[in-house]
Amino acid sequence: MIVHSRTAVLSASLLALTLAGCAPKEVPLATRMANALPATDVAATMETVPVGTANADAADDPAIWRNPANPAASLIVGTDKKAGLYVYGMDGKVRGSSLTGRYNNVTLFEGEHGIVVIASDRTDPVNSKLALFLLDPATGALSALASVPSGPGEGYGVCVTGAPRIAMVGAADAMTAYAAIKDGTVRQITISHKQGKVEHSMGASWKLATQIEGCVIDPATGMLFIGEEDVGIWKIDVAKPGSAPVLFAAADGKQLVADVEGLALATRTSGSSLLVASSQGDNAYAVFDTATGKLLGRFRINGGAIDGTSETDGIELATGDYGPGFEQGVFIAQDGDNGGGTQNFKLVSWAAIQAALGL
Repeated sequence: MIVHSRTAVLSASLLALTLAGCAPKEVPLATRMANALPATDVAATMETVPVGTANADAADDPAIWRNPANPAASLIVGTDKKAGLYVYGMDGKVRGSSLTGRYNNVTLFEGEHGIVVIASDRTDPVNSKLALFLLDPATGALSALASVPSGPGEGYGVCVTGAPRIAMVGAADAMTAYAAIKDGTVRQITISHKQGKVEHSMGASWKLATQIEGCVIDPATGMLFIGEEDVGIWKIDVAKPGSAPVLFAAADGKQLVADVEGLALATRTSGSSLLVASSQGDNAYAVFDTATGKLLGRFRINGGAIDGTSETDGIELATGDYGPGFEQGVFIAQDGDNGGGTQNFKLVSWAAIQAALGL
């Protein structure tokens, strides 16, 4: 295991902590919103049924599987971090569930041997794990597949990308997961799956100074982006395990208002990708160009017949056709308030967001 601790990483993190210690304990939301850069309102198109844990901070992170034969039959997996996982249709109705643990973040990987759902398991706060399930695309049912250890600490975030696969018919599906541990550790774990058999091995690791959660891989470059909640977004070149994390975007109270929570990404034909981050502190979302780090715009989910979002944790962004209303893609955000009721997930047309921001 390789652990990286660099002066630049610690300096930026400690500076943010020092500034936070000098600031008032709680800045009013109205003040945070007024100090931040402007954000354009975009209305939600659809919302899911609330998670099962009522009147608590429970819903957290979504992932989505696209049905290529019938995009309107695509499926969303969302976490209830007090109880487990829910599977929703694009109409927001529950299709399946697995209420078997305290799963914080979720992602998925589709291979030759099925759709593997990977959730960060915080049931044991001392020894983190990744809980693996198979998703039935026809019924939305989840079946337990394996529990993969992800090292000491409390599991928080998780993201996945494809790994090099043996070039032969019937070879195991190969994926690389990145487990974000609450204490700031990021661990690389290679996982293979074939016909119910799962194997794994630990790879490199990196260390940020304070609490982390959301992460995403840019498929265009292989770069890992990870959010340190009070500090900002870091970029890690995972192809060079010896390289130090580089601060990509600071939680400066303007472009990003702490906490930095969920991260999501969309590739573009231009070569660079769009990175979206939940700016939880002012109920907004910031969009960056991954190549330049330039802020391209900010938006809030607000207006329309469906209530908006607030205090968003996890987000998901998927481009392509996902059925009526989502022909160019869908943005999904956890709603921490849901009008004072039990938390759920809001779905927004990606085309509407692009139009609103001129992307």
